[in-house]
Amino acid sequence: MSAESEIVPDTQYGALMRALPAKLRAFALLARFDRPIGWWLLFWPCAWGVALAGGLRDQWSLVFWLLLGAVAMRGAGCVYNDIVDRDLDRSVARTRSRPLASGAVSLKAAWGWLLLLCLIGLAVLLRLDRVAQVIALASLAPVAAYPFMKRITWWPQAWLGLVFSWGALVGWAAVRGAVEPPMLLLYAGSICWVIGYDTLYALQDREDDALIGIRSSARRMGSHVRGGVLGFYVAAIALWAAATWLVRPDWIALAALLPVAAHLLWQVAALDPDDGLDGLIKFRANRFAGFLMFLACAAIGTAG
Repeated sequence: MSAESEIVPDTQYGALMRALPAKLRAFALLARFDRPIGWWLLFWPCAWGVALAGGLRDQWSLVFWLLLGAVAMRGAGCVYNDIVDRDLDRSVARTRSRPLASGAVSLKAAWGWLLLLCLIGLAVLLRLDRVAQVIALASLAPVAAYPFMKRITWWPQAWLGLVFSWGALVGWAAVRGAVEPPMLLLYAGSICWVIGYDTLYALQDREDDALIGIRSSARRMGSHVRGGVLGFYVAAIALWAAATWLVRPDWIALAALLPVAAHLLWQVAALDPDDGLDGLIKFRANRFAGFLMFLACAAIGTAG
């Protein structure tokens, strides 16, 4: 298989991937290293938890360790997902070129690559305190269950929200060493955010998903995608506002959320729900939304 045929349309590092030797390229693509949006979206809730808990005052190194963990564990999650979905991936135009589905990587090699990425995640885990470690380890069960959700529920995006938002719990606990109401509200808001942006991502697969019987929130919402995504984004902002109020009960603090709220509303207002590529563009815009939320958490958590 040629390098060109291995590079999927939504790659962001096509030239770099083509420059890698074929074997290394296959493993890099298997872990989605060519699409950094995934680990950014996994990382941002981690950073929010640290920032809102006040950890940016003296625990900046924690943010970088969590970034490393996000890159490794997002890669591990993608490898595991492709192991589970390798037969389904062969039936979908967008995914049939994935290394496992195409045969570029063997199943045995994929398991070995998964183990190596998990060992990097373990190194990060050992840097956390006991409470954060327990919370992080508790994520393994929902992570393992995620690839099967699209087969049994119309809302696999909700399950992804549980998984991709887990870092908010870990980040907060790593700073405070306890489970507290603001971190739970931050987590709940992140779940709503993930459901919204992953519905945008799923727009590009609606036709293929319908043909092979894969369920998604994009298919479930049908012609009401714009209103559905808006509802989840509004819920996310409301829950984040509640978390903010518990940390700093000040109306000025709530104003820190206005930029991210405006950005999410722009995504919905500018969305063409019938254009899968536009859905992908709006999905990717959430990297910037996550950054705006991080700035808000940093301002709130370090004030006073």
